[in-house]
Amino acid sequence: MTTKIAVTVQDVPTPAGDARVHWYLAPSARLVLALGHGAGGGVEARDLQALAAALPRQDVTVALVEQPWRVAGKRVAPAPTSLDEAWRALWPALTAPGLPVVAGGRSAGARVACRTGAELGAAGVLALSFPLHPPGKPEKSRADELTGAGLPTLVVQGGRDPFGRPEEFPPGARPVEVPYGDHGFAVPKKAETTQDEALAVITRAVEEWLRSF
Repeated sequence: MTTKIAVTVQDVPTPAGDARVHWYLAPSARLVLALGHGAGGGVEARDLQALAAALPRQDVTVALVEQPWRVAGKRVAPAPTSLDEAWRALWPALTAPGLPVVAGGRSAGARVACRTGAELGAAGVLALSFPLHPPGKPEKSRADELTGAGLPTLVVQGGRDPFGRPEEFPPGARPVEVPYGDHGFAVPKKAETTQDEALAVITRAVEEWLRSF
C-alpha cells in the first residue's frame, strides 16, 4: 500500500507581500528541499510536482515556494533583487523544522537559490533548467551565477533547452541531461524518451544526489 503524502500550505509575510509554501511532508524527514518556480509559471510545473510526489518517500520533505508576485496573481515577475529579498525573508520558515535545507528551483528560482544559498546557510543548491543565457544570446552568459554558488550544486537540464543546452555549461557545472527535454522538460510526442521517462530521469538524479546530505 502506498503511503499518502501529507500536504500543508503556509502563507509567509515578506517585504514584497505574502509568499506561499506548499509543504509535502516526509513521514520521517531528514532533509528539506525548498524549490522556487520560474518567471513564467508557478509550483504546478511538471518537474516540481514530480519531485514533490517522489521525494517524501525518500525521507525528504519538499517545500514548493510561490513567490509573492505569483500569490498576488500577477503575470510578470519582478526584478531579481526583489525575488532574492522575498526568498531571504521566507527562509526562516523553511528552516523552522530544524532540518538541513537544500535550496533550489527551476529557471529564475534556480538563479535565486544560487545567488542566496551560501549566505542563508543552505546545505546545497539544486538548479533545474538553469537559464544559462537568454535564447539565442549565448554571449550573455550567467555561468558565474551558477559556478559562484559556493555550495554543492546539481544542475538538471533539458537536452534541447534554448536557455542553455547541457554541452554549453562550463566543465565544473555540467548538468544531468534530460533527453529531448525543453526548458519545461517537455519532450516531443515522437521522441524516443516518453514524458514519464524524462521526469524519472529528474527524480532519480535528485534522489541519488540528496543521499549525500
